[in-house]
Amino acid sequence: METRKVQVTGGSTYTVSLPKTWATDNGVSGGSVVEFHPEDDALLLTPRREEEKSEGTLDITGLEGEQLTRAVITMYVSGFDIITLETARVTAAQRRNIRRAAQGLVGLEVIGETSERVQLQDLLDSSELSMHNAITRMRLVATTMLGDAVTALVENDDDLAMDVVQRDDDVDRLWAMVSRVFRSVLRDPRAAAEIGLDRETCFDYHSSARQLERVADHATKIANHSRDLGEVPEGAATALEELYEEAIETIDMAMDALLEDESETATRLANDARENVTMVDEHAREVDATIRDLDPQQAQLLGLVVDSLTRSADYGGNIAETALQKAAPKP
Repeated sequence: METRKVQVTGGSTYTVSLPKTWATDNGVSGGSVVEFHPEDDALLLTPRREEEKSEGTLDITGLEGEQLTRAVITMYVSGFDIITLETARVTAAQRRNIRRAAQGLVGLEVIGETSERVQLQDLLDSSELSMHNAITRMRLVATTMLGDAVTALVENDDDLAMDVVQRDDDVDRLWAMVSRVFRSVLRDPRAAAEIGLDRETCFDYHSSARQLERVADHATKIANHSRDLGEVPEGAATALEELYEEAIETIDMAMDALLEDESETATRLANDARENVTMVDEHAREVDATIRDLDPQQAQLLGLVVDSLTRSADYGGNIAETALQKAAPKP
């Protein structure tokens, strides 16, 4: 760490010199323009650079199916604006897989293809992306999925169950976008200014979005189990619906706390959500006892549903922990 003494020139202008090594490494010299980014009591300085699209190239030789999909998602989340996927010859299966992966990511489009490469570009301006709107949308979709999954289970509605499974793609798309924006904010203070959030809030939203993505995954699991269960006995169905209500209340209180600007209210809501997690765990043990005497295969599948609802409440508890940290006094 280097230190500099602040000088006052002209009676009202504060000046400070830049470390020569840093300036040289970053191409800063006489006449260069630098940018200052205030963040609470800190002031971040970066060289002003021309707006350029960041480009990344990846060799996809031998990559197929899920591996290729994950490669595209990784390049997208890493923040590349232009992604070039290369190999000696791009197969028809690889092209289809790349297109499907691009369709599952916000703003990503195929802009060029040859026999040896496929090029994609993120066509959205980062200033148009709102982490607040994304996490609010994730909350709505994930909690609705969970409710519809339980409804599909107790009403033996295979069509609704399939619809829940398909909606998981919407949550995954938003999760990838939030991850992309979060990583860009960590790299570049200008990105935080563009989206209007400080980096700590971006971290809180990112970690909470991860919990919502997991809630959606468990809603998908419940929907898949419902298609294998058939009719659920009335007593078990009622117990599961009650457990769902407690789990969803936990998630809603936690999200309300996270998005609440008034710290006292946020703290109260977050603590209530944490207490709810304990109540859900206790209730889950009672539901397990209710389903224990059913047909063994049915009891096993319903036990997995209970586990998914309990875990969903736990994820709400994790969001509540994040909300408590967000509402706490800053050092």
